[in-house]
Amino acid sequence: MKKLLYIVSSAVLLISCESRTYDEISVHTPITQQVKFTADIKPIIDANCISCHSANGPGSFQPLTNYNQVKNNIDKIIDRIQRPNGDPGKMPQGGSLSATQINLFIKWKADGLVEN
Repeated sequence: MKKLLYIVSSAVLLISCESRTYDEISVHTPITQQVKFTADIKPIIDANCISCHSANGPGSFQPLTNYNQVKNNIDKIIDRIQRPNGDPGKMPQGGSLSATQINLFIKWKADGLVEN
């Protein structure tokens, strides 16, 4: 009986969880400041991409460890981070960037890919 209660409780908890964050569902104010690699993009890359896209990672064939590597792949990055969940090419694998983070990449490209 205790095991059944645990299973039912776990199932209810999992079904009722909302996977989207507040950032993803809230109304976004446009990004007005100039987006720069060092201040805005690199922290996102470091937190979400470097574990795979570095010398020893499974994505080492496409490293994203410095400004030039990210700049030269910006179209591919934007394409991959905007794909829907479940798409086999979605990045980062097993997760998603927030809408604000994705918009920072788009704005960075529009701003001319400023480094510092």
